[in-house]
Amino acid sequence: MAYRSGTYVAFHANETTEPTESDIKYYNLLKAWDKSDTFDFKFVDSHEKSSTVRDSSKRATLEKVLKERMRNSRNMILIIGKTTKEDTDWVPLEISYAVDTCEIPIIAAYPGYNYILAPSKLSDIWPSALKTRINNESAHVIHIPFREKAITCAIDQFTHSNYPKGGGMGWYNEETYSKWGYK
Repeated sequence: MAYRSGTYVAFHANETTEPTESDIKYYNLLKAWDKSDTFDFKFVDSHEKSSTVRDSSKRATLEKVLKERMRNSRNMILIIGKTTKEDTDWVPLEISYAVDTCEIPIIAAYPGYNYILAPSKLSDIWPSALKTRINNESAHVIHIPFREKAITCAIDQFTHSNYPKGGGMGWYNEETYSKWGYK
């Protein structure tokens, strides 16, 4: 098995290359936080660690590269926006491969929230691949807001060898959110 040091980021591209019209804007924000001196956020981006592919690459080539990136990852950030569950292509593949084959924890990050204290209340926006794996207890998931301190803590804390407590329904408590200034 390869050395697993990266964080794989999955999001719904909404079949567009326009960054403002898809959740790629959140992936780009992660990269901006990483490069900024203003934030303490640092991560090893699995997408930067392997060969580059273009949107015009054949599906088999794209799938092979994405799977390689996941195999080299210690965890996955799954950005769950309002349209993520509509993705029937790449997001389900990424979730199933990450959980079923790579056995890496998922950091489910929800834009637009300050805290997540009851993840089950968000189940109506989960992609079916995630919902199935939470329900059959094969996924290890921490549910957090898409906020810098929460993501930093989850990336540092949860890996292929240290899963979130609560199986697929992990979350941070109110005290933690208060400490971060989110509540």
